[in-house]
Amino acid sequence: MSGTRSGRAAQRAYIKALAHHLPTQTLTNDDLARDRPEWDAAKIESKTGIFTRAIAAKGECASDLGVQAAERLFANDACRPSDIDFLVFCTQSPDYFLPATACTMQSRLGLNTRCGALDINQGCSGFVYGLSLAKGLIESGSAENVLLITADTYSKFLASDDQGTRAIFGDGAAATLISATANEQELIGPFVFGTDGAGAGNLIVRAGGMRDREGTRAADRHLYMNGPEIFNFTIRTLPSACSELLASAALACSEVDYFIFHQANQFMLEHLRKKMSIPAEKFCINLRNCGNTVSSTIPIAMQQALMNKEIRPGNRVMVVGFGVGYSWAAAMLRIL
Repeated sequence: MSGTRSGRAAQRAYIKALAHHLPTQTLTNDDLARDRPEWDAAKIESKTGIFTRAIAAKGECASDLGVQAAERLFANDACRPSDIDFLVFCTQSPDYFLPATACTMQSRLGLNTRCGALDINQGCSGFVYGLSLAKGLIESGSAENVLLITADTYSKFLASDDQGTRAIFGDGAAATLISATANEQELIGPFVFGTDGAGAGNLIVRAGGMRDREGTRAADRHLYMNGPEIFNFTIRTLPSACSELLASAALACSEVDYFIFHQANQFMLEHLRKKMSIPAEKFCINLRNCGNTVSSTIPIAMQQALMNKEIRPGNRVMVVGFGVGYSWAAAMLRIL
């Protein structure tokens, strides 16, 4: 039965607005080819789908990118800073061990002091996790407006001679406003989550935390990525997770209007699309001008798809995050 017992529509969470911000400094395929002459710029793009990556400047942190994304959202009159009841900041490159970076961002953004604020350390699945937290806060009556900021500066983890990771990752941030509305339909959800920590060592920065702080090697301060194993995990796990979500939503794959997967790289995305028999016109690939921005790839791609009218009001959109952890999460969205 839809609605409440009083006959009124239930309070539902929905995505009200999106904005993003990219650093001004860039790393192009020509730059990568100059560093390693045996690499061909055109081949890099054909393999990764990326032409240029945004790179944070020295001293520019994920919080700086996130604050600018949120300020763009406020400037678009989606809401005022004083309207925000809760700030969720998703990053794997926080400013400090403590305090939570979300707390310092509350002050910088001028949010009121009655606003809750927390960090979640989640990577490529983090946007979908953040949506689930926002939905819970709103539909439990704890908040009316949740600001979800995703931001990462993975470039600061990359070794200068690791062309494989440098070709893929870029820095960026997105701000997503999730708000309450009265609606008969579920607008965010259902969700599917999964974790396989046995694969954690295949995408990891070993140094910097409290484990093995003494005697760490210089290489441990950089991102280590076992690309083939990440690919195998993705191809093995994602199709069944998406099938589980479709079953939970009581939908056929053909009834989904658009699919936005974490923008890992073009090679992986095309394999997933073909394995799941998703038509190319329904499947988002949005890597060319920003690269893999980790937790922000889905909201950046969603904003672009809305601007390009690839997504329209009333559409059903499947969003799927996956990667570091191993962690994955998928959700169904209805666009208002």
